[in-house]
Amino acid sequence: MTRHGGSRKAWGAESLTVRYGKTLALDDVSLAIPDGEVVAVVGGDGAGKTTLLRSIAGAILPELGRVSTPPLRDIGFMPTTSGVWRELTVDENFAFFASAYGIRGRELTQRQDTLLEGAGLTKARDRLAGQLSGGMRQKLAFSLAMLHEPRLLVLDEPSTGVDPVSRVDLWRMISQAAARGAAVAMATTYLDEAERASSVLVLDAGKALLYGPPEKVIAEAPGAVYRVTTPTVRTRAWRRGREYREWSADGAPAGGERLDRDLEDAVISAALARESTTQPNGVAHD
Repeated sequence: MTRHGGSRKAWGAESLTVRYGKTLALDDVSLAIPDGEVVAVVGGDGAGKTTLLRSIAGAILPELGRVSTPPLRDIGFMPTTSGVWRELTVDENFAFFASAYGIRGRELTQRQDTLLEGAGLTKARDRLAGQLSGGMRQKLAFSLAMLHEPRLLVLDEPSTGVDPVSRVDLWRMISQAAARGAAVAMATTYLDEAERASSVLVLDAGKALLYGPPEKVIAEAPGAVYRVTTPTVRTRAWRRGREYREWSADGAPAGGERLDRDLEDAVISAALARESTTQPNGVAHD
């Protein structure tokens, strides 16, 4: 593995393989993260999202492959656990984080004031981070990751579990960071967020199933999706609201109405296509 600090237009990973003992966590996975763009990584639990992002952030050394990033000082990393110090106030979190990057005085004040205003946390400066709501704590964590103005932002499910308003705020902040030129890699469980990204990587059990702009991922998903009243093959059916949808590799289920897929349908289609070759007797998605 090599890690670069020179000037380039895209960061990311090439053909990464990571093992935890006998478990293959990533199997020949690649991801490009261009400057000024948001790249989304999606997949279920155990898909390899966190392993991929932590490898890019420098926290995991891959067995095989290549990682290209700016110097570590120019990377902002927000882990799933938010990365704030709950026993410190909002201001103290900023001071502690700033000290690691040598940011002080007027520079710190200006950056901190701007980030707090953008996160809607100006009136919470004296509150302990542990007393903030989940959404406020995630916005604080993002602000800390942005304090040193990184060129590459690596965000591991930044909006998971937060309230809808805070999720909108976080997406706005992430989009603004990309608009200012940062390269952003973001794992997310929300496919509506992924659809707004420049490109999407779909992972399943450490393997890349689909990769590209959202419209390309949707177009290249295998098989077809149908609206059905009663599933024909329950192992290939799932609920969307009050209706069933069913995936078929090669033919319409009885009474099915073929649908134009969205990203959620495409991700499920790719996972079911893979399962159909390895676990044909799985359970239905309800």
